[in-house]
Amino acid sequence: MTSANIAGAVRQGSLRELNLAVVLGRIAAADRPPSRAAIAADTGLTRATVSAVVDDLIAGRMVAEVDPEPRTGAGRPARGLRLAADGPAGLGLEINVDYLAACVVDLTGTVRHHEVRRADLRPVSPTEALVRLVELAGRARAAADRLGITLAGATLAVPGLVDAHGLVRLAPNLGWRDVDVPALLAGHPPLTGTVDGVPALTVDNEANLAALGELHAVPGTSSFLHVSGEIGIGAGIVLDGTLFRGARGWSGELGHVPVDPAGPGCRCGGRGCLETYAGQEAILGAAGLSGADLPADTAARRLADLAAAGDPATRAALRAAGTALGVAVAGVVNLLDLDTVVLGGGYATLARWLRPPVATELTARVLTAAWSPVSVRAAALGAESAVVGGAGAVVRQIVARPSGWLGRRQ
Repeated sequence: MTSANIAGAVRQGSLRELNLAVVLGRIAAADRPPSRAAIAADTGLTRATVSAVVDDLIAGRMVAEVDPEPRTGAGRPARGLRLAADGPAGLGLEINVDYLAACVVDLTGTVRHHEVRRADLRPVSPTEALVRLVELAGRARAAADRLGITLAGATLAVPGLVDAHGLVRLAPNLGWRDVDVPALLAGHPPLTGTVDGVPALTVDNEANLAALGELHAVPGTSSFLHVSGEIGIGAGIVLDGTLFRGARGWSGELGHVPVDPAGPGCRCGGRGCLETYAGQEAILGAAGLSGADLPADTAARRLADLAAAGDPATRAALRAAGTALGVAVAGVVNLLDLDTVVLGGGYATLARWLRPPVATELTARVLTAAWSPVSVRAAALGAESAVVGGAGAVVRQIVARPSGWLGRRQ
């Protein structure tokens, strides 16, 4: 083959990739299932090109045809197109201080499987924690197989600093430092890429993934601070529809912003960090509870039940935590000019009691609050924001580059 022929083949391949992405993106963004003719009109592609691309997407189980809506008038209505629910799907995984989680999200964004396993992982080595994760991932994959969908990738959420290669530089609440997660998971089929389509793994910060999940779950919310409250506290910053990661990808460590420099010591080595005032264990302690006092449900659920019942110690603990949280968040809002604060993770369950003191501090401390109030609300995805956000990240990659999935199936 001559160099001209090679260049032509490359251009042709690139054009096909582009057309696949354009057509699938149009179908994914549509409020109603568009027809092939409507896609051609909207994109400027020829009807023949759109038809060929749609045929490829249907063959790859990425798109399905639906019957047209009844209409009056001459002519036969065209069939619509929607994302397929029985094609590729994303696997979301999460390791947190006191639980492991896994979920499967299909191409339409629907959660098809979700499982949480509660355990204190602080006494456990990273290797053992990841072994338990592999078991949970295997169960999720088996569930996907039963549903007739194929996992096309996996994303793991970790509460710590994660570099671009999946190395967890520091997860202070887990006691992890320089843990090479991909290397430790090498050889475990549910999480390594192989020719039969088993998912490859991406590792990311849990607060970032939670923020991405929220961004795509609530259309129209383009700039906000997502605060994930568990034993640790992380934040995901979204600016103009894009996740802000910082120069090295490590932004959002809100839990280690000092509220009182002379305050109690923190696991990170600092003093008076927000986590020591508003983390899950700090709230439990202030309410006169401990992890040992709790049943099998989450600490946040137990606190919510006590607060709803009017327990004075629990309500006082939540007011104090909300005040500390509001102080820290106000600094972020003043710096970045955000108009929305989203309470996620365990905070979503406790939002009814945390929101008022947080809002009070924002009103008092944010310079622009008098004419531009800051909205404070619970996360739409609740406590599952990170694991669902991780699975959703896989799905969005498929939609953005469908040629990769189609190439694996050929």
